[in-house]
Amino acid sequence: MRRALAASDRVHGTTSPNPAVGCVVLDRDGRVVGTGATSPPGGPHAERAALAEAGPRAAGGTAVVTLEPCNHTGRTAPCVDGLLEAGISRVYTALADPNPVAAGGLDRLRAAGVEVTLGTLATEVARGPLRGWLHRQRTGRPHVTWKVATTLDGRVAAADGSSRWITGPEARGEVHDLRRRMDAIVAGTGTVLADDPVLTARHPDGTLRDHQPLRVVVGNRDVPPGARLRAEGVAPALHLRTRDPAEVLAELTRRDVVDLLLEGGPTLAGAFVAAGAVDRVLVHLAPALLGAGPHALGDAGVGTIADIVRLQVDEVRRAGGDIVVDAVIDPRPACGPAE
Repeated sequence: MRRALAASDRVHGTTSPNPAVGCVVLDRDGRVVGTGATSPPGGPHAERAALAEAGPRAAGGTAVVTLEPCNHTGRTAPCVDGLLEAGISRVYTALADPNPVAAGGLDRLRAAGVEVTLGTLATEVARGPLRGWLHRQRTGRPHVTWKVATTLDGRVAAADGSSRWITGPEARGEVHDLRRRMDAIVAGTGTVLADDPVLTARHPDGTLRDHQPLRVVVGNRDVPPGARLRAEGVAPALHLRTRDPAEVLAELTRRDVVDLLLEGGPTLAGAFVAAGAVDRVLVHLAPALLGAGPHALGDAGVGTIADIVRLQVDEVRRAGGDIVVDAVIDPRPACGPAE
């Protein structure tokens, strides 16, 4: 299952609005004979790709897949049909498909005499590349990760506005790896005017990664003609002239965005938190002090300690000399698409 999870991670960001699924096929003696992951929309699903690699060696073997094999005909034929045609005897899957249109695959496999096991590494898989897609199935809107780099005293820039670099190269490299998994990156016009970011996913040598997310600017102010975000041939960009998180999410939902990375400044981050529209928080914490300058989070609608926004920490780890805190927001009323 971890091999299947790794396969899904390699395509994370390229499959939306479809889920990033991974599949491994073992022959009847337990040897790996095929590995596959979801292709971009219209291409083969993970099971079909793994079965194609396995060929006749799949007969009597086992399929290990991160999500229940689909049971409907869309752009491609049902994956359940492919598993049955290949003669698969056993299927292990981490998660049932919450989409009622595609669900029912496990029941069909059982009815055909295939041995089915559900729940293998379910928690680990649910926190992986399927996290955003599962969230959208539940809520109808993109999954929002707020990423922020801050000093120990909670500053994201110095008093003069300079912010490069608060964190070290390892942490910055992780951010670019995260960006390549996203469908969209959102920043406010304040950040664009102050920092002139390019908001692309890049390799350590500065070259662009294969997958580039949609770059979204939020706010009513104009983006200068010479801004790096306006450069052609880099990655698509979109300017939404609104400051309403619900309107932003509604428009990006229409554009099939599943995973969204919020990289705006304190004002935009505060607005999203206040709207209950942040689901995950990634804090890159540098062991440094500034003493002055903008704080990491602006007005988040918290007027008293009773309204404090609590986080559940999933992981704390090192990234070079920095600390990464990976947490989720405790359940709050969801910010759905605007009417």
